[in-house]
Amino acid sequence: MASPVAITGTPSIPAPQAQLGPLEIRAIVYGLMTAMLLAALDQTIVATAMPTIGLALGDAANLPWIVTAYLLASTAVTPLYGKLSDIHGRRIMLLIAITTFVLGSVACALAPTMVALALARGLQGIGGGGLIALSQTILADIMSPKERARYQVVIAGVFVAASVAGPLLGGFFAQHLHWSLIFWINLPIGILAFLLTNANLKRLPRHERRHRLDWPGAALMVSGSIALLLALSWGGVRYPWGSAPVLGLLALALVLGGGFAARLATAPEPLIPTEVLRNQVVYSATLAACFAMGTFIGLTIYVPIFLEGVIGLSASESGVALVPLMVGTVTGATLSGRSMIYFRHYKRVPLAMMSLSIACCAVIAWQGRALPFWLMEVLFALLSMGIGTILPLSTIAIQNAVARHQLGIATAAMNFFRSLGGALIVAAFGTIVLGGAAGGAGGHGTGGHDIESLIRGADPAQLALTFRYVFAAACLGLLAAFAFLALLEERPLGGRPAPKMSGAPETPQG
Repeated sequence: MASPVAITGTPSIPAPQAQLGPLEIRAIVYGLMTAMLLAALDQTIVATAMPTIGLALGDAANLPWIVTAYLLASTAVTPLYGKLSDIHGRRIMLLIAITTFVLGSVACALAPTMVALALARGLQGIGGGGLIALSQTILADIMSPKERARYQVVIAGVFVAASVAGPLLGGFFAQHLHWSLIFWINLPIGILAFLLTNANLKRLPRHERRHRLDWPGAALMVSGSIALLLALSWGGVRYPWGSAPVLGLLALALVLGGGFAARLATAPEPLIPTEVLRNQVVYSATLAACFAMGTFIGLTIYVPIFLEGVIGLSASESGVALVPLMVGTVTGATLSGRSMIYFRHYKRVPLAMMSLSIACCAVIAWQGRALPFWLMEVLFALLSMGIGTILPLSTIAIQNAVARHQLGIATAAMNFFRSLGGALIVAAFGTIVLGGAAGGAGGHGTGGHDIESLIRGADPAQLALTFRYVFAAACLGLLAAFAFLALLEERPLGGRPAPKMSGAPETPQG
């Protein structure tokens, strides 16, 4: 039987009798990257086709539900996948996630109405919520932390490919073929991901423990996060922030969140173990990633508005101008991953790069449209490089600090809180932009208006001033990420032996 694992140190297990070789590990990685591509591509391919979908289904008013339904479902179920994978195994839960995502994609492609499409997007989100978190967890099962750092460029490459190819494919399918192809394309990718992961993951040992899922805690967490995300999605856009629906949802989220916290403290086996939440590495890395990724998502959403409304670029030109902001994260992730391999003090490179990111963001906030365009592009690239350094470090540091049988819930909890943080920061940015644009358009309220209609009527000078506050808020988000990264305890990265190949499953630990 394997030895117990201390939560405060690097997990240690007996050396296995046989190990996965480089070819087997590479085959597993290819399958996991295909599963990640499913989720990453879906986040980018839908946006450019949304106007066409609204016209085709004759219901543009409910078009935001295409995004909202997926966001609600995928965020809410992410911790459930992590916990269930710790209980029942990674392979079965990843296959369930892929299958659910593909079935949801088929339902989306065949949807005859906007309501049906929104419901199908919710089903798709239920599958998508497990794809990235489970893939990250399985990588932790088959590689040591230092080995995982080597693959960060591959993982980052998947998201960059999705960021570049998604909008292009979505626009092409919607304009020249049919909008449903943005969902049909998930079918061959999903089948490939299923086949690759089903065959290769059979070779992995099993580390799960046969415990029960805390269903009351899960219900409180899912319903509370849905209420909060609905309030953040509707506030300032569908309803004013001070309206009864938004305030009611926020109050409901607060009550349910309090109930979930009480459940964590009192349940015999809580959904997220309290020793994981109390782990200094886990909460510091999670908060650092939360503020860094949330700021990045907010910038990717609102920088195109800055480029079009303030700089004067066209929609296609702003898309090209956004590339440095997107691609910089890959360079940062690669740099961070390499530093974790070669340097004992692996935080130093991310801390230095985050300092540079904060400085670049401050220069953009200070000078704004007065900057030469080429210099602004350089600043965007350097800004995103710093953010990129935090992403692999936070994941690897968390997985290095918890027991192997808690890898699933720890990784999923990080992704869950990172999504909630992103929603909060995007909402904050949206409030600044909507308020400033409304002021420049004659003082209209923000409730019930969309950003695009407000931007059209905004004075460019007023909008430029508004974006000074947006970039200043981004500086605060990056400063918070820097602070939590500085607090992160630098524990030595373990060199866990590779798991044994096919045969009898390992006895669960403890």
